[in-house]
Amino acid sequence: MASAYPNSLYLILLCLLPVSVLSQTYKNITLGSSLTAVLNDNSSWTSPSGEFAFGFQQIETGGFLLAIWFDNIPEKTIVWSANGGNLVKQGSKVQLRTDGQFELIDPKGQEVWMANLSGSGIVSYAAMLDTGNFVLASQNSTNLWESFDHPTDTILPTQTISIGSSLHARYSEMNYSSGRFLMRLQSNGNLTLSTVHFPLGSPNTDYWLANNNGGGFQVIFNLSGYIYLEDKNKSIIRFIASIGASSSDFYQRAILEYDGIFRQYVYPRNNGVTDGGTSGWSTRDYVPDDICKSITMQSTGSGACGFNSYCHLGNDQRPTCTCPPGYSPLDPDNEMMGCKQAFVPQDCDGGQDADPFYLSELPSVNWPGGDYEYFSSVPEDWCKQVCLKDCFCAAAIVNTGRECWMKKIPLSYGVQLNDDFGTKALIKIRKDNSTTSIANGLKEQKSTLNLILTMLLSSSAFLNLVLLIATLWVVFRKRRITRPSGEIQGIGLRSLTYKELEGATNNFKEELGKGACSTVYKGILAIGNNNLIAVKRLDKMVTDNEQEFQAEMSAIGKTNHKNLVQLLGFCNEEQHRLLVYEYMSNGSLASYLFGNSRPSWYRRTEIAFGTARGLAYLHEECNNQIIHCDIKPQNILLDDSLTARISDFGLAKLLKTDQTRTLTAIRGTKGYVAPEWFKSKPVTVKVDVYSFGILLLELICCRKSFDQDVDDQNQMILADWAYDCYEERRMYMLVQEDEEAIQDIERVEKFVMIAIWCIQDDPLLRPTMKRVSQMLEGVIEVPHPPVNPHSTV
Repeated sequence: MASAYPNSLYLILLCLLPVSVLSQTYKNITLGSSLTAVLNDNSSWTSPSGEFAFGFQQIETGGFLLAIWFDNIPEKTIVWSANGGNLVKQGSKVQLRTDGQFELIDPKGQEVWMANLSGSGIVSYAAMLDTGNFVLASQNSTNLWESFDHPTDTILPTQTISIGSSLHARYSEMNYSSGRFLMRLQSNGNLTLSTVHFPLGSPNTDYWLANNNGGGFQVIFNLSGYIYLEDKNKSIIRFIASIGASSSDFYQRAILEYDGIFRQYVYPRNNGVTDGGTSGWSTRDYVPDDICKSITMQSTGSGACGFNSYCHLGNDQRPTCTCPPGYSPLDPDNEMMGCKQAFVPQDCDGGQDADPFYLSELPSVNWPGGDYEYFSSVPEDWCKQVCLKDCFCAAAIVNTGRECWMKKIPLSYGVQLNDDFGTKALIKIRKDNSTTSIANGLKEQKSTLNLILTMLLSSSAFLNLVLLIATLWVVFRKRRITRPSGEIQGIGLRSLTYKELEGATNNFKEELGKGACSTVYKGILAIGNNNLIAVKRLDKMVTDNEQEFQAEMSAIGKTNHKNLVQLLGFCNEEQHRLLVYEYMSNGSLASYLFGNSRPSWYRRTEIAFGTARGLAYLHEECNNQIIHCDIKPQNILLDDSLTARISDFGLAKLLKTDQTRTLTAIRGTKGYVAPEWFKSKPVTVKVDVYSFGILLLELICCRKSFDQDVDDQNQMILADWAYDCYEERRMYMLVQEDEEAIQDIERVEKFVMIAIWCIQDDPLLRPTMKRVSQMLEGVIEVPHPPVNPHSTV
């Protein structure tokens, strides 16, 4: 709601003029003084005017909060607290010890909180000031500690936010522990609102930015009611709250609330009633205007509301978080913490029975996060049937453009839209919409099973039954191992005969591509969600390692990510080894990137994001960590919407759950292979990070990593040239004649820095792919890479 600047020049001048500060009179709180938390006891240390008080407040959720509050109004509104995440019991005490230490202790005398004193000097007294600032001061009245320097979620007139300071939203209206949002003035001078990695509290995604170019020095809340960011020269960069209010007429506060919105409130001093008859606190200004749409999808996080919830603005412009049909709140006392399924979800081991479920429609609602599959040019009814039969599908999003997105739990970044595309969510719900009947049924089945087992164990026939079951199991296993076709249990991979694939490819007629040890053919087969398939025919493989081949197929078959090409089936028959993949209509990244026309900068960045996410999934989210070992443009395929899909796991190396590295022969492609391959050292997932670094440089520059036809021999090896350009601050040389990239030169520089980190000789210096993904998407800052360039292999 706050504009960048007020409409009136007079208001700007008013903010720049010196304003008289409130009288700094105070009542000394002497050494040895203390307050005790007691029910219905109003004891506190008040400021001289009585406007503010320091002491204990009992919270509805139970326990006592050591706090500062407005004391002249009925609401006793809290503006600072010491122990929001650790309420204390009756009998706890805050004391200014005779040695000057200021601490909160529980009834057993255990320390709960202590003021960290800064600077030299010994505390001689404490004071609650009329500004709302509680201070610990030395004998010469130098403040050694003050609450204004350690804000919680609120700031008051005359208070500032300096570089490195932050406000943390509370968990809920009556729960003062840290919540899901953060306001901070970063070291580069950017003032931001961001979500956090809850419950850690570290920044996740920025959703509001006061200034794009940094330079901020401090946030000022002056007595005229204006809140603004200024630089070191005291020039105003931006107004955060631009509707002034005189401190002589209103009590004022500004708070980052638990819903993620930074609001300025005023309270009339005239008995709390304005001339218009309004009483109590009223909103003066706020940012952002619409938090539901301000928090856009990132690689992690839930959005403005919690997981499985969606956000929409109410009539009072406050966000409301709503559970979809069939879902209930995780925390009934805090709607913003998300929702859970109120029914037993579809069982993937129970086949594809869609009958117990139906889809409930939510018009104009979308969850941009959590999609694992996308279909274009499909009817809505077709999308519905696919979701109902797919045990992973928790919801589907469709629109009038005949697009269909499949979503899995948890649903993230939910928002109610005002769009013209007819978007709607289809929520999968069990028909009885109840966990009770199913739970009872399971309980009855368990009781019946226990009874049967008891009877069997008491019978002499039990031994015969065990022998019969064992015999049948051996026969079944033998038949299952030797069967030529069907589906591998538990991983959804079809085992196909060579004859089936020979027919599907018309005797391997249409070649899509050829590698060092395999050829890929186009085919047609009713498998997966599309009849078109890509069949990778491996050249005569060594057959003495059949167990490893099966293990790799099983692990890769279990992967499920929007940035991986899905393996649908395989043939392992005599000397034939074939892999059946989804067909990618837009071919490989190599053809797309190094073709006659340059792809847009935006599309190249999206491909970088997608590839990074896919690799992070392989490295950190699979049951068994997978090292791809051959990341290059030829192995990144593009689907109908040009989404990057990692393919070709023929060289992939699996790590067991207790492994982080492995010894193996050199794998991969020259120019993308990490140095450790050539040093007989154990390899880790960092070899993929190295290859991604080279690929990222190719995406930035739209050229191959090695090009001997360039005019300048210094540019022959792309990695070396990119490092030279970075060191010499000539980043524009990498994207010459690419106007779109030049206009986004800051991101170009950031991407180059990330690539340089990825291709460090020492694997320990390379970031993880998860961290690479976060740096690419701006979730975390990119540090300057080491000064020494990498060595060329």
